[in-house]
Amino acid sequence: MIREEGSTQKLFIIYNPYAAFGRAKKLLPKIETAFRQKQIQTEIKFTEYPKHAIEIVAGIDFSKYDGLAVVGGDGTLFEVINGYFKNQSQKKIPLGVIPIGTGNAFARDLGLRTNDFLKAIEIIAKNNPLGTDVARFRTNGDDHYFINILGMGFITDVQEIALKVKFLGNFSYTLGVLYQMIFLKRYNIKIESDGVIKEGKNIFIEISNTRYTSNFLMAPKASFDDGYLDVTILNPVSLYKMLTYFPSIFTGKHIYKKEIDSYKAKHIKIETEVPKSLAPDGEVFGSSPLTIDCLNKAIEIYRP
Repeated sequence: MIREEGSTQKLFIIYNPYAAFGRAKKLLPKIETAFRQKQIQTEIKFTEYPKHAIEIVAGIDFSKYDGLAVVGGDGTLFEVINGYFKNQSQKKIPLGVIPIGTGNAFARDLGLRTNDFLKAIEIIAKNNPLGTDVARFRTNGDDHYFINILGMGFITDVQEIALKVKFLGNFSYTLGVLYQMIFLKRYNIKIESDGVIKEGKNIFIEISNTRYTSNFLMAPKASFDDGYLDVTILNPVSLYKMLTYFPSIFTGKHIYKKEIDSYKAKHIKIETEVPKSLAPDGEVFGSSPLTIDCLNKAIEIYRP
């Protein structure tokens, strides 16, 4: 979508003032100033409670705007994505990501870091939206969406710990990993990936649309516009080996360990003996069994 010379871009902005423990609210004047300097009109709506962003985005008339932007972390982005796919507008508009939150994993694949709002606004101002994959997952009879990752098993256990110590930032995930290693659990699973079935015990499964999970390079070969999701499975391993493997998750070299399966798939079905909680895009939400599909270039994202 290229705007005409001299025209003014108009954005609807979902703004989580509570992101990063209220730091987002303090940055509002600077963000508004940055948009004005780029001659971008903004209409800002604050989120007030959990899932509020879903309600707001689902009810927007997209025809009134040139784009949509989200100010917050991965949790806010997760809500915006789900509201986007509930929206009934015939016109579809691109989405911009302004990373201000505890976790900003998706923004990392855009070359952005936490609080890098000036660079994010610069990307939006260049108005170069490109098709980006989104994953649809079905759990408990309903469809939902994620744009970054979905984990279960050890991943979900880590997320639950991380949410309790969010004030530690990205280190909260590292702490969660180290804590859960002490209580390492294995569970039976059946996963079908593009028709190929694998059964047995494992420690975790992560389905990635992007490379990063927090500051972990979980899926180094992932690309958010290749039409595939990257599957990472950790099979049973001793606590000692898991501790020795841990540093490699920061560099992506863990996928070459013999106890780890790493591959790409478009359609995934997961079943477990008992329902297991899910962790999509930094939230703890839903449970197995579930199906996951990659929707190739289902949304346009402002990209560098």
